Amino acid sequence: MSDQNGTGAGAGGVGGGGGPEPEPIRFFGTTWVGHDNGYGLRRAGVAIGALLAAVAACFVLRFAYEGLQIADTGSFVTVLVVVMFAVCSAMAFRKTWEGFSARPTDPERERSLQGLKAIGFVGSLLAYAFRAFQEAPGESLHRKEYEEALTRYARRKGNPAARKRPKRR
Repeated sequence: MSDQNGTGAGAGGVGGGGGPEPEPIRFFGTTWVGHDNGYGLRRAGVAIGALLAAVAACFVLRFAYEGLQIADTGSFVTVLVVVMFAVCSAMAFRKTWEGFSARPTDPERERSLQGLKAIGFVGSLLAYAFRAFQEAPGESLHRKEYEEALTRYARRKGNPAARKRPKRR
């Protein structure tokens, strides 16, 4: 049972079983649980799309570089801009890649890095593309959390509100 976006039920225990529900992943919905409903094609599409977006972004950056050359800003400004984009892209790649395997420990710090990720958008796109070749971006983190939730749910016995409590004296 899947809707048009692939966000429907994919594996046992998913969708209406009363247990924990898997968290959907962008572009994949919950198809990452059972690798169904075109999961492989989605991964290929996401990887190719992210690579194409990164290539297009590099062309845009090239036009910006040529604009600096035409404006004759000098070698110092040109080098500064190139180094800034390279460093920001490398840092954005690292932070994006780390975000696929662990939740951020400090959400405030993540918000402060949004500008850096925006400048280094090429690095974020490349991290997304490379991860999509391996798995759905963030799948291992979501799978670990979902399996832990299923384990906790399976350990629960019955309705906790209906348990008999010892009489007080």
